[in-house]
Amino acid sequence: MIQTIERFTFGMGDRFGLQGKAQLQAVLNAHAKGIDLYPVWNKSHREHTIVGTRPDSLRAEADDAVSALKWNGSYYVDADHIRLETVDAFLAGSNFFTLDVADYVGETPATEDVSDWLKSVEPYFGQQQIEGLAQPLVLSRESAEVAAAKYLTAIAKAGELYRHIDTQKADSSFVTEVSIDETDQPQGPADIFYLLSMMAWQKIPAQTVAPKFTGRFNKGVDYVGNLARFEEEFHADLCIIRFAVNNFGLPASLKISVHSGSDKFSLYPVIRRLIREHGAGLHVKTAGTTWLEEVIGLARAGGEGLAIAKEIYAESLAHYAELTAPYSTVIDIDTDRLPAAESVAQWSSEQFVAALEHDVSNSEYNQHLRQLIHVGFKIAAKMGDRYLNALDEHAAIINQGVTDNLYRRHILPIFGQI
Repeated sequence: MIQTIERFTFGMGDRFGLQGKAQLQAVLNAHAKGIDLYPVWNKSHREHTIVGTRPDSLRAEADDAVSALKWNGSYYVDADHIRLETVDAFLAGSNFFTLDVADYVGETPATEDVSDWLKSVEPYFGQQQIEGLAQPLVLSRESAEVAAAKYLTAIAKAGELYRHIDTQKADSSFVTEVSIDETDQPQGPADIFYLLSMMAWQKIPAQTVAPKFTGRFNKGVDYVGNLARFEEEFHADLCIIRFAVNNFGLPASLKISVHSGSDKFSLYPVIRRLIREHGAGLHVKTAGTTWLEEVIGLARAGGEGLAIAKEIYAESLAHYAELTAPYSTVIDIDTDRLPAAESVAQWSSEQFVAALEHDVSNSEYNQHLRQLIHVGFKIAAKMGDRYLNALDEHAAIINQGVTDNLYRRHILPIFGQI
């Protein structure tokens, strides 16, 4: 059952499930400034597995935050990057499902599926003028067959996953996102056109879609790439989404989802301006930035908190290959720029915070250390109660950092002037 999503939504990851109130406070601060934004708590199967939590814990965290802070608007719990083999544990607690079928991209589609989809898209072959695009899309059977070979199996799997969720949640509404961002190559305008037509062919009522953009979306650090090229792609995607809503029968609330990997600060002005110009909706996922604020808060607290932060770094460095392997496509770490654990052990609170906090104006900021700690939350998970108790002891410092980071560095720059 479709739940219509609001125009602006903000995805917030929380590895250890203790920052829900601090995160929601950032959204409340936005509402106090007239920003009509709605919270989405997101956590993936991989994150639950590493930390040792269950999917229903995220629902409990969200519900607790909403009750404690008296939030009276819509809110969402996102089964992030979910697959058919892992979705069932998320069904009860989630009302937002990010369908991740990236592993099926490039898999040879069934002949009958290709034939069926080509019939649906054939009326658009030729020069297709899309409002807002300077040049028409040139669509053909040949280019459609290439797109089918790359994406059709993945979208068919997304359809299968959506129908499974819909059957199991027949009595409750939910939001569907299709994630196509974790692929090797960015999607051009024709790719997005074909992908959206495939979603319509599969009758997936997607309300958010996460494309793959040009450039690097590395974990925890700023965008690396051509800003002008990103702007062209983002503009084209917005135009094609509007066309797809009007012509393919996709939900009117369909909007772009930006899987930022956190902290893509240089993109925020571009995104804000284009969303305003198009009158479009937007969903943004910030993921691990809250985990990093926990480590920053511990370091800032000094004492045992600083000792834990240093230990997380030292152990992350010692287990570098294990921790970075799953994220190899979304990190760029120069190991020569990682300070020795022995050196970090001598740092003051101020030195550690300066190295980790994402402030490029600070000459001590180290994006390589930041990326490593971003993927090092498994180390903190192994600490168990020692880490969790430290978060509780220094909750005031950490909570303030989490709220301020989300509100000041993310929400205001993206949504503040739309």
